[in-house]
Amino acid sequence: MRAADTTTPVGRQRTTPAADRAWSADPYADALRAGRGPLFLRRADGWLLPLDVERWCAEADAADLDVLRRCEGPVLDVGCGPGRLVAALGTQGRRALGIDVSEAAVAHTVRRGGQALLRSVFDPLPGTGRWGTALLADGNVGIGGDPGVLLDRLTRLLRPGGLLIAETAPGPDVDERALVQITGLHGTPGTAFPWARVGTPALLRHARAAGWRADDRWSAGGRTFVALRAG
Repeated sequence: MRAADTTTPVGRQRTTPAADRAWSADPYADALRAGRGPLFLRRADGWLLPLDVERWCAEADAADLDVLRRCEGPVLDVGCGPGRLVAALGTQGRRALGIDVSEAAVAHTVRRGGQALLRSVFDPLPGTGRWGTALLADGNVGIGGDPGVLLDRLTRLLRPGGLLIAETAPGPDVDERALVQITGLHGTPGTAFPWARVGTPALLRHARAAGWRADDRWSAGGRTFVALRAG
């Protein structure tokens, strides 16, 4: 890996300080420390998307391990959360780094024996242009609220022909951008920030427009995934 990218962060405006604060503050941090929810992303119209904190804090499951078998070279887990994928890769003797804007998530990953940095994907990162695989698990294709901008940033982080594995929203027609807040069942929701939900067909459209090539698509454990190749 070469030295950290010291250029101006690409698209940094797309990950707002509000988003960083939301994932760093209660109730998300409390849920990670407890290892359980309930926790949701709340849209302005009141619609709630459940966040699967229990699965995130557990060991990697069969669907996760299938994803990890497909990874190539050093792996960057974008929005690593409490680090189950980074930890699993480490136990396999594979090189992996998690990044997350949540201090609680990074601390959880390190306690599990994984390597993680408190960074946004749009911040300067080590290994820029050298990563073999980037992971966007658990809905993290929504980071920044604009899949096209996120895909462009990942093109710069991966080596030529590098692999992106993204978990998509299970609904085939999902292609949504919204302001959301993190909330539990009780208490005041956190600061609003932009987020996106993208199903497989929509992600493939965004990927083609951004110069990516479709490599594979599959379902496992009730979850849906897409593998893309950087141009």
